[in-house]
Amino acid sequence: MQDTRRQKVKTHRFEPTDTISGFPVRPGFFDRVGASIFSGGVNFTIYSINATACTLCLFHHHEDEPFARLDYPENYRIGNVFSMFVFGLEVENIEYAYCFDGPYEPEKGLLFDKKQYILDPFARAVAGQSVWGQKFSDARFFKARIVRDDFDWGNDSSPNYKMNELVIYELHVRNFTIDPSSGVKRPGTFEGIKEKIPYFKELGINCIELMPVFEFNEMLNMREYNGNRLYECWGYNSTCFFAPNTIYAPDDKYNHEGTALKELVRELHKNGIEVILDVVFNHTGEGNEEGPCFSFKGLDNNIYYMLTPDGKYYNFSGCGNTLNCNHPIVQHLVRECLRYWTINYRVDGFRFDLATILGRNEDGTPMSKPPLIQSLAFDPVLGNVKLIAEAWDAGGLYQVGKFPSWNRFSEWNGMYRDDMRRFLKGDDGMAGAAAIRLKGSPDLYPEDIGSRNASVNFLSCHDGFTLYDLYSYNEKHNEANGWNNTDGANDNNSWNCGIEGETDDEAVLKLRHRMVMNAAIALLMSRGTPMFYSGDEFGNSQYGNNNAYCQDNKVAWLDWNDREKNADIFELFKFMIAFRHKHSAIRKKHSSSYGLPPISTHGFVPWMDDYSWESKQVGIMYAGRSDIVYACFNAYWEEIEITLPEIPDGNGSWICVVDTWATPVIRRRKVDTLNYRMGPRSAIVLEYK
Repeated sequence: MQDTRRQKVKTHRFEPTDTISGFPVRPGFFDRVGASIFSGGVNFTIYSINATACTLCLFHHHEDEPFARLDYPENYRIGNVFSMFVFGLEVENIEYAYCFDGPYEPEKGLLFDKKQYILDPFARAVAGQSVWGQKFSDARFFKARIVRDDFDWGNDSSPNYKMNELVIYELHVRNFTIDPSSGVKRPGTFEGIKEKIPYFKELGINCIELMPVFEFNEMLNMREYNGNRLYECWGYNSTCFFAPNTIYAPDDKYNHEGTALKELVRELHKNGIEVILDVVFNHTGEGNEEGPCFSFKGLDNNIYYMLTPDGKYYNFSGCGNTLNCNHPIVQHLVRECLRYWTINYRVDGFRFDLATILGRNEDGTPMSKPPLIQSLAFDPVLGNVKLIAEAWDAGGLYQVGKFPSWNRFSEWNGMYRDDMRRFLKGDDGMAGAAAIRLKGSPDLYPEDIGSRNASVNFLSCHDGFTLYDLYSYNEKHNEANGWNNTDGANDNNSWNCGIEGETDDEAVLKLRHRMVMNAAIALLMSRGTPMFYSGDEFGNSQYGNNNAYCQDNKVAWLDWNDREKNADIFELFKFMIAFRHKHSAIRKKHSSSYGLPPISTHGFVPWMDDYSWESKQVGIMYAGRSDIVYACFNAYWEEIEITLPEIPDGNGSWICVVDTWATPVIRRRKVDTLNYRMGPRSAIVLEYK
């Protein structure tokens, strides 16, 4: 008979085996990359393919000289992994970095310097800057913090919306609330965003997309121009992929980094709002040959970056260097990073900046089946998160509609932006293209995969004109950036409505408001996932600057006074977002109980599209199980008359709920005839009741 009595289990105490620089140590846990706190001490693990030796450097808080240097003995290395467990550390006052020895052969891409302090790529927090715009001791020298991961998520649960249910709101953490008009207690921080949750709910959006929140150095390339300090404000030059930006949460307890962001995510989830992070795995803040060396360059430069045969940097990112994403080491880094943010920060998705770089081979050529993208598509931890690709890069690779997705990635639809901008401002020959974009771009995303809403539709984002500026400027006005107006896109497909820039002309202002509302209606009545930039819902302007990456001032900050100034635009956005949520027929395919196709486009006469060169009118109708809605756009500068579709049952009527030519714009009005006269440059929305 089996003895079921409790057996005594012999336990072994984890004890030091050596002393290095006065610290009791032993070989560490080789499979725990980064700095991990255990009972009794801290485990430090890092790897390098080409390094011949590694030294752990320990610093006191705010000090630039290490108080201890611990060389890894040979038996503290397995393969290319260095691991050491250090006993008795008071982590509350310790920062760390590494020094690596190895060959210095720039022509081969090897840049080892045993005197150079190297930031742990897997650091969970970065020491240094804690006040925006203040340079710390040396911009080329970063240290890591040791983080306690003990945040209590409670019963947090993601809303877990489908892509077709989302309305995405893109925002920059600092710019969103830093202006005094925001009225928040903690402007420019994660806490400031949390204070705006009631506003998100009033507006109706259910997903925010945060521009980069990974640690970055806004002082990189800081310069003076015309009396203004220009910073790297947007955050697209990452310092460390695993660490949240310290400046966005200055009150975080020292060894509990990330608490403010975690509290924000938890509170957003409680209020039915998802969080997507804009992530930058195409380049880093180390730049080209003239840039600083603080992490990957001094670790394994020829592995982490794409290099030319003579050891220079390929620049498909437009920012000096390009990550070598499909090297197995970099694949591992990216995958582990996304898993970390999914597990430890509970984020709901990722938008990949310049995502085509993720599909380039080590020599820069595009791959048909990129292993990194495939591994992300099938990773079990990432199984429910949204994956969104910006399917182009600065090297000219454009893959909108062709991004290798394995049915997992959606895309920023740049063709939607370009075609709809041209149609809405009245360009010739664009009605047919507009009809396709309104229907969800079936030419790019065929119906067999389109059900996942692969198309993320947008007319504006952080990069380019705001929606209001799209109808206030014919040309970009980036002079304040200090590059003689040579930076930023030139092909904006914008129209100033007759006067360039700011004006007091009431007729022009009225037209601009109408154009913005027409665009909002088009975006929110299109099949696919709508996304717009923060402030567009109340007419925010950047005064014609379409590349405000360096403007830490009124140019890029949201002026919340515009919410009252442009109340008509705000109310229209609110109404249309609610209308989209109400009518599922707009968002996804249903079998109609009326015998109608689920989606159809119309010309002046129902069922007869007029896609001639001169046509500037498109109508679109969605028919679901219990709802039918119709929108029509007149991009012509004169009135037109259209005929509304006749519904087979004949028992209901068309109700006009929005007409941007009418006063007021939003109202319920029964339409007594199928003939409808539309005003110049206007849009209408109707529902069948």
